[in-house]
Amino acid sequence: MLSLEDAQRGMRLLKEAGMKKLNFAGGEPFLYPNFLGPLLRCGKVDLKIERISIVSNGSKIKEKFLRKHAAFIDILAISCDSFDPNTNIQIGRGKDGDNIKTLTKIAGWCRELGIKFKINTVVSPFRWKVFQCLIVTGENDNGERKRDARSLLVSQQQWQTFCDQHKHLECFVPESNDMIKGSYLILDESMTFLDKGDGEERARESILDVGVKTAMSQVRWEQTTFLTRGGVYDWTKARPSEGCGTQNKELEW
Repeated sequence: MLSLEDAQRGMRLLKEAGMKKLNFAGGEPFLYPNFLGPLLRCGKVDLKIERISIVSNGSKIKEKFLRKHAAFIDILAISCDSFDPNTNIQIGRGKDGDNIKTLTKIAGWCRELGIKFKINTVVSPFRWKVFQCLIVTGENDNGERKRDARSLLVSQQQWQTFCDQHKHLECFVPESNDMIKGSYLILDESMTFLDKGDGEERARESILDVGVKTAMSQVRWEQTTFLTRGGVYDWTKARPSEGCGTQNKELEW
């Protein structure tokens, strides 16, 4: 490790070069509170850095330290990748693995002391759907509409580049404009299918009046495209031990 003087000198050089925000990460920054504290004070009091944040697993954070240094910390981020104690122990999230209790406690301190509380997490979704922004005539196509999506459009090349970067992920399900237009059956509040097959939303007759078969015949629905984009998959409910859902009362905060 550098001496405290050298670390502070390095921070000063960075500030003089234009640094506006600084994040202390690791490793675990709170393993060295007597080193971290003076650096936080130096950053805010002496160098007046706009934003100072810390990333921690939370296991070594003491209330006394936060109360002493709260004025020098803008954001405190806690890494939380599992609510299973055994998993947390295996990946180094404290000795008891009880991240729920730790998160709750630290969040309370941050709320009281005026520190923004942030959670860093890594998730493993079974299905990640990515939509290309679609312009629908009469809905989001100009500045007079409630939403104007024109500034959110990406080129076909940009879309393809993004898809190529993530296609190795099994959960990745990209849906281009062409796929979106004709492969969804969308009902409005009157139980009427909305036809977006050609980019323009057009209401037809309600299924309550004409039945499902007739109502479907009034809109374009491409069954082949629906199947191509993976519209049929295993959508059965996960067992309690799977997925990210939880009924744990301790998480209500």
